[in-house]
Amino acid sequence: MADATENASAAALIGFGEAGQAFTKGWMEAGHGPFAAYDIKTDDPATAKAKRADYDRAGVRGADTPAQALAGAELVFCLVTADRAREAAKAAALYLQPGALFFDCNSCAPSTKQGSAKIIEATGGRYVDAAVMAPVHPKLHRTPVLVSGPHAEAGEKAMTALSMAPRAVAGDVGAASSIKMIRSVMIKGLEALTLECVLSAVKAGVDQEVLASLDATFPQFDWKSKSAYMMERAATHGVRRAAEMREVALTVDDLGLGGQMSRATAARQDEIGRLGVHAREDEDYAALARRLLDALSSDRE
Repeated sequence: MADATENASAAALIGFGEAGQAFTKGWMEAGHGPFAAYDIKTDDPATAKAKRADYDRAGVRGADTPAQALAGAELVFCLVTADRAREAAKAAALYLQPGALFFDCNSCAPSTKQGSAKIIEATGGRYVDAAVMAPVHPKLHRTPVLVSGPHAEAGEKAMTALSMAPRAVAGDVGAASSIKMIRSVMIKGLEALTLECVLSAVKAGVDQEVLASLDATFPQFDWKSKSAYMMERAATHGVRRAAEMREVALTVDDLGLGGQMSRATAARQDEIGRLGVHAREDEDYAALARRLLDALSSDRE
């Protein structure tokens, strides 16, 4: 396979949100490129201008259709929200080059990934289950990614050529995503629990005592700082996290264990994410909690 830098269309992105922009920034800083990108937001007049500005700012060739983005692409990175992953695979499958590697980097259940793999493989593409294992900032393209499936070795080699940090894990399509999904039960669930705990404590006027008690029990955690961070993440990315957690619940369901905890996490993340509260990463936990409480109160009136 040709290196992504040898062909103007050698690498394409489907979905150009936070992850796509972070990967592209890292790739270009490492001397790779150029890249093409398509995002469904360019189809909506209300969001098209802003998304095209994202293309321009990142220095990618912005496409109006999946067909334009994938023309000649030997590497395709799919980075959409979890609820759009199957739809994106269907759209991409129509225009994939024979033998092209399709990296499904979306946060989906193994069964969802397996369904998408059948769609991609049926048209001659090579599907790679890719699980992004950490926030894309600050590491950008160097964020750890697990890959699995029959084309994991080829995918790992292609990602390494783009200066990424992949690691192939044993197993079929779904193995990498199982690791990410099951990890998210704890990571995203802890965010939801923290939201419920801290918002309740602030509203009751007992947050100082509650967080002091938690610090005594878990002295290395720094609950004030971590609470602020987790609430900011939910406020900023709650809707996207909720979509992921619905896939997590499906993962647990498919294992025969019942994903009720993950569904509850999805509901809390979605509620907070839809408030539209602009949270700052350096904001004090109590100030952010009060703003979220005010927004919740207004939303429920």
